[in-house]
Amino acid sequence: MKRFVFILVSMLLLIFAAFFFYRYYFVFGRGAKAGELNFFVQKGYVWKTYEGRLIQTGFKPQNLGGVQSNEFQFSVTDERIAQKLMSSSGKFLELHYREYLGALPWRGYSTFIVDSIISVTDPATGKRVAF
Repeated sequence: MKRFVFILVSMLLLIFAAFFFYRYYFVFGRGAKAGELNFFVQKGYVWKTYEGRLIQTGFKPQNLGGVQSNEFQFSVTDERIAQKLMSSSGKFLELHYREYLGALPWRGYSTFIVDSIISVTDPATGKRVAF
């Protein structure tokens, strides 16, 4: 009987671990987004995470005759990338991200995690900004 309980508990723990990995650590997709960095902040009660919003413009709206802006909300886990983004508010950015199926409190509020900055362009001059 003890062996049966041990095998059952082991199987349940293995299934739970596989589900947890798939839900929170499996990279569902990768991609790039471009737009103007609206804001970038560090916030949180227990875990301080970096959160940002990129405004993408020029998409067709549902109704005719207007322009709709689209928001891309993301989180950043890398301190080096976060410091670069802190000084890039209002600039046009191209960001590379990973998408997960679920958010973890220590990783951020979003399922989109930015892992690199492709380019930064100053909209006033139209020139790329070097970091």
